[in-house]
Amino acid sequence: MPAMSGGLPGFHNAPVSRAVVVAAVLFSVPFGFRGRFLDLGLSYQSIYENLRIWRVIASQFAFSSTPELIFGVALLYYFRVFERQIGSNKYAVFIAFSMTVSVLLQILALAYLQDPSFNPLTSGPYGLIFASFVPFFFDIPISTKFRIFGLRLCDKSFIYLAGLQLLFSSGRRSVIPGLSGILAGLLYRLNIFGIRRLKVPDCATSIFSRLSWPWPNISYQRLPISSTDENIPRRQAHQMEDEHTTTLDPMESSIATLVSMGFDRASAVQALALTNNDVNLASNILLEAQ
Repeated sequence: MPAMSGGLPGFHNAPVSRAVVVAAVLFSVPFGFRGRFLDLGLSYQSIYENLRIWRVIASQFAFSSTPELIFGVALLYYFRVFERQIGSNKYAVFIAFSMTVSVLLQILALAYLQDPSFNPLTSGPYGLIFASFVPFFFDIPISTKFRIFGLRLCDKSFIYLAGLQLLFSSGRRSVIPGLSGILAGLLYRLNIFGIRRLKVPDCATSIFSRLSWPWPNISYQRLPISSTDENIPRRQAHQMEDEHTTTLDPMESSIATLVSMGFDRASAVQALALTNNDVNLASNILLEAQ
């Protein structure tokens, strides 16, 4: 699956991801206008001395700055591909697990370090974002490789660079939430306590599906060929359809790319035909089918 595409456009089949992105924006913007970003981050004083538990929830959604909001939302938008792979029911469990474990690790780190330079930790859904880098590393294959100024890169490199930018955006204050998220992702992948078998009820995820604002669910379909001129002869219309079908026949190189990713040839041909020979979208359709 190419790293930069993230699957079908929009939040089609990803209602939980859409809810997280909307929550991040809604939490970040109001607090940003009030200049209270730094007040939301977890700190030793707020957790262990003042017992401000409300910060635990607020710090999980509100980003600490506008650049972090931009990079964070972009990564959350891309990682919606995992919801399409495992389903909204299991992805909701992944979100709850990664955020909860990440918060606990951050609180333990504050108690162990007790270093004023770490207070407050940067806020935002770092636990979910960096936990998602674990399946991104293990499960997303590389589709293209290239060189820039002598450096060997791949299509996944841009996602890693965005993650590094977010990880070091606030210095040491953002490193701890990022590392906590990675550890949470590793624990989920190790299936600790059988967490990967759990899933929320369908009625819970259906609530997110009904919340279409501000991105409605738009199904991805290829538009059929139609003639606006009713005077075109039927034979000529069939010829136009045949020519259109011929131009959409997948190239052998595209088929070979999908086959090398582990898909069978017949499925690859069918997926390429449905996506106008777009390898990016075809690979995502095949993964969703699995």
